[in-house]
Amino acid sequence: MQPSIQKRTSRSILTKGSGFLNGYSHTLNPYAGCAFGCSYCYVRRMPIALFREEDWGEWVDIKENAVDLVKKEIPKARKKGEVSIFMSSSTDPYQPIEFKTNLTRRLLEAMVEEMPDFLFLQTRSPLVTRDIDLLKKFGKKVLVSMTVETDLDSVRKIFAPSAPPIAARLKALQTLRANGIPVQAAVAPLLPCSEHFPKKLAEVTDRLTLDDFFMGDGSGGKRTEQLGIRKLFEDAGLEDWYQRKAYLKIKKRLQAFFPDSAIYISQEGFSPPEEGSY
Repeated sequence: MQPSIQKRTSRSILTKGSGFLNGYSHTLNPYAGCAFGCSYCYVRRMPIALFREEDWGEWVDIKENAVDLVKKEIPKARKKGEVSIFMSSSTDPYQPIEFKTNLTRRLLEAMVEEMPDFLFLQTRSPLVTRDIDLLKKFGKKVLVSMTVETDLDSVRKIFAPSAPPIAARLKALQTLRANGIPVQAAVAPLLPCSEHFPKKLAEVTDRLTLDDFFMGDGSGGKRTEQLGIRKLFEDAGLEDWYQRKAYLKIKKRLQAFFPDSAIYISQEGFSPPEEGSY
């Protein structure tokens, strides 16, 4: 099913960083809504989704004046201090509509001219590799964080059937790293995976963050419970994975392939990294 697409004019594009992302001066969302429509997305329980008639995943708003706004707002924000941007906090900047609009690419072009002090680029889409030419211009002022919740596409299809295949995401990480782009894998939220997952990650990235529903949904797991995610685990016979200590088992496996300094847990993995840490 194709999502309903609408163009919107926004009053502003940079939002003050707060809560889970309080380490950033601003967040930037090129779109409202997300066609990937992942079952566990915490945005489903936020006002932006709750007060829409369509279900999450069935609508996307394009912020058509976003580029003009970012050209004005970054210089203005810089007068008050460093500008660190998390893109994106409540949508995927490389969801399918980006193929047509090139909005995220045009925002990157604008940010090359009005360079923020740091840009954290969060996505689950291999389309990000299209913009390697621009990302190179950021040097160490960018980190591309690719969501890879599991290495099992059969599991991905249960929880996020409209999201890109896992193999394509791993290949994208490998391509970005080969081109000198700083990257991390975001195992967030952790989904059931094979014992080979850590090795697969070590082949494509030197840094990762590990998160789960209880640490990362902003409410200690309450939002996830409201979404009925527990039932998805139970119906698939995977209920042993839906508990607070599951991530510790995976962390131990990861430590066989990554130094502790390369493994970040929950919020710390989404915070602006310290210089020289990647």
